[in-house]
Amino acid sequence: MTKYEAISAEMRERIKEKHYPLDQPIPDEISLSKEFDCSRMTMKRALDILVMEGLLFRKRGHGTFIVKSAIQDSRINVVSNEVLGFSKLINNDKITSKVIKFEVHFPSEEVAAHLAIDNKTPVYFIIRLRMVDGEPYVLEKTYMPTTLIPGINDEILHGSVYDYIMNTLDLTIAGSHRKVRACKSDKLDQEHLVCQSDDPILEVEHVGFLNNGVPFEYSFSRHRYDKFEVTTVNLRG
Repeated sequence: MTKYEAISAEMRERIKEKHYPLDQPIPDEISLSKEFDCSRMTMKRALDILVMEGLLFRKRGHGTFIVKSAIQDSRINVVSNEVLGFSKLINNDKITSKVIKFEVHFPSEEVAAHLAIDNKTPVYFIIRLRMVDGEPYVLEKTYMPTTLIPGINDEILHGSVYDYIMNTLDLTIAGSHRKVRACKSDKLDQEHLVCQSDDPILEVEHVGFLNNGVPFEYSFSRHRYDKFEVTTVNLRG
């Protein structure tokens, strides 16, 4: 982790813990750079990450402020450029995973096209229920090429797959393409997300790619409507 990433992580925790008042700007870059013993440019890069995540916004001539809606704890808050896994979105609560299905098979044409592979390249097919403090939050259906992401097993699936990809396989996750849509709940949702037949489901269709542009994941995350929201951050110069 670089210096600015470490500072960004610390500032993110401070914001989540309401270390700074919400109705005032956070300390300026010069003050923060002295506190963290870094250059002002390093401090700016650290804060830029939080601006892009939707936690902070800059008001010209007035300073940098916390986005109040971004620190609500009742829902998962996914910003438009978020590429981290579920475990990073919920920082302070206990996350557990229930593996509903874990198979290896050949992909359909649609899955192969999204992963930029041929239909003779085997893929993992994973269905996991992700729970926060024992409460169901999201049902994930994921495809990953076994050749690109080797070694997935039951132990990894009960933790963070993204941590395994980044820290064990030493791959760099660069970005993602997402589509968010409203759906009707199906039997699997009703069984595992404890929702009713007339409850809406927010589905995120996701293609994640590495820093070389190669897709490593094609997934559908089905969220309870009361536990999920999307924030879009638009920046102007």
